[in-house]
Amino acid sequence: MNVTLEKINSEEAYRASIKGRKLEVYLLGEKVEDFTTHPIIMPSINAMAATYQLAEDEPELATVISTLTGERISRFLHFCQSTDDLVMQNKMQRKLGQITGTCFQRCVGMDAINALHSVTYEIDEAHQTDYHQRFLAFLKEMHLQNCVIGGAMTDVKGDRSQAPHQQSDPDMFVHITRRTAEGVYITGAKAHQTGTLNSHYMLVMPTMRLGAEDKDYAIIGAIPVDAEGITYIYGRQSCDTRSLEEGTMDVGNAQYGGQEVMVIFEDAFIPNEWIFMDGEYEFAAMLVDRFTAYHRRSYVCKSGVGDVIIGAAASIAEMNGVERASHIKDKLVEMTHLNETVYATGIASSYQGYATKSGCFLCDSMLSNTCKHHVTKMPYEIGRLAQDLAGGMVATMPSEQDLNHPEIGKLVRKYLQGKASIPTEDRMRMLRLIENMTLGRNAVGYLTESLHGAGSPQAQRVQIARMMQLEYKKRLAHALAGIELEADKNEVVEELGSYFERVFKAV
Repeated sequence: MNVTLEKINSEEAYRASIKGRKLEVYLLGEKVEDFTTHPIIMPSINAMAATYQLAEDEPELATVISTLTGERISRFLHFCQSTDDLVMQNKMQRKLGQITGTCFQRCVGMDAINALHSVTYEIDEAHQTDYHQRFLAFLKEMHLQNCVIGGAMTDVKGDRSQAPHQQSDPDMFVHITRRTAEGVYITGAKAHQTGTLNSHYMLVMPTMRLGAEDKDYAIIGAIPVDAEGITYIYGRQSCDTRSLEEGTMDVGNAQYGGQEVMVIFEDAFIPNEWIFMDGEYEFAAMLVDRFTAYHRRSYVCKSGVGDVIIGAAASIAEMNGVERASHIKDKLVEMTHLNETVYATGIASSYQGYATKSGCFLCDSMLSNTCKHHVTKMPYEIGRLAQDLAGGMVATMPSEQDLNHPEIGKLVRKYLQGKASIPTEDRMRMLRLIENMTLGRNAVGYLTESLHGAGSPQAQRVQIARMMQLEYKKRLAHALAGIELEADKNEVVEELGSYFERVFKAV
C-alpha cells in the first residue's frame, strides 16, 4: 500500500520522501514530470519542509511522544489528549506562520485526525462497527513513518441548491462507484486542496450534512497521494509566474509559498482496512462540525503571518523615514490589536477544550467559530494598513531587471532611495514582500484563504447562531429584571452550573 519505508525525521528526509513518486500533475496546461523541481511549486515544498525543520529546532514545540508507538512524532500527527495539547498546536501554528509568512499546509490533516478520533468512536458505539480500531491502526502506521497526512473535504458541489444524490452529475460530490471484497472505488473531485502534492496520504471525508439517500457519499477513508486513479490540477495564484523569472526580488517571498490543487478521483481504490465510515450518513454532520471546530481555531496561524506583515509595515515606515509620525505608530498599534484578537480567540478556544467520549479533546466551538469569523475580516484590514504605510510604490515599482540594468539601474537606485542610510535594494525588497502578502501569491493564504478556508463567513455565522443560547441569555436578563418565573430561575442556575463545570474542568 505505497508505504514509506524509513521514518521521516528531518527536512532532508522529507524532501527525499516525496521525490520519485508517479503523480498525474498538471500546471498551466502541461503535465509536470517532477513537481519537486518545478519553480512555481518548490516554495510550497519549502513551507512544508519547514514543519520538519521546526521539529528539529524546537522539539518541545513541534513534536510529542506518540501514545501509539512511544516514539517522538510531529505534533501535526497527534490526537489531543488535553487542553495543553490543543494550545501547543496553536503555538506551533503561530511560530510556523512567523517562519514562512504563508500557509505551511499541514493543519487540515491534523484537524482531520482529531475529528476522526472521536467520530469513529461514536459511530462504533451506535452501529457496532470497528472503524475506530481501523483508524488507530492506520494512525499508528502514520506515526511509525512520521509522514504528512492531508485532508480532502471540500467537494466541487455542482448545483448548491441540490443534495449530493440530486445532482444531475453524481460526480459533483465524491462517492462510491463500486465495491469489491477488498474495498471500495470512489469518483468525484475535491476543490482547492491545500498541500496535497506535498503530503503522503489523504483522508477523504464528506463535506456536508447528508441524508438517507446520500449513503454512497458517506465515505471516509485514507488513500495514498500517489494511488492510481487520481489526477491533480494545480491552482493558479496571483503573480505565480514570477517564480519562472530570474532573480528573487520580484517574487516578494522567494523561499516560501502555499499550494492548492483540484484532486480528481476516477475509480480510486480505498481498502477496507482504511475505511472509517461507509454509509453512516447521520454522522457526516458531526464530522463536519468537529472538523471545522478544530480547523477554524487553527486559523491562529494567520496571526503568525500577521506578525510578518506588521514587521514589514514597520520596516518600510522606517525605510521611508516616517517611523516617528504619530499616525504611523497608531496604525501599527491597530494592526497589532487586530492580529492579537485573532490569536486570542483561537487559543481561548483551545484552552476551553474538553474531552469527547473517545478521550480526544475538542476545542470550544463557539470561540473557534468566533476566531475564524475574525479571520475573514481582520487580515484584510491589516493588509490595507500595510499598503497604506508602504505607499503607492508597493503596486507600481519597477522590476528587479530594471534595478540591475546596466543603463537605467543607476536611475532606479537614485530615485527609489528612501532614507539615505538604507540601500535602495533593501527598500524595494521590503515593498515586494508587502506586495506578495497583500496582492501576490501569498495573499492567497493570508487573505482569500482567510475568507473562505474552513468555510465561508456565513458558515461561521450559522454555527454562532446555533450556539449563542439566546433563550438562556434572555432568562438571565429576566432574572435580574425580576420578571421571570421561579422555574426559569432554577433552569438558569442549572444551565449556568453545567456551563461552568465544563469550563473549569477544561481549565
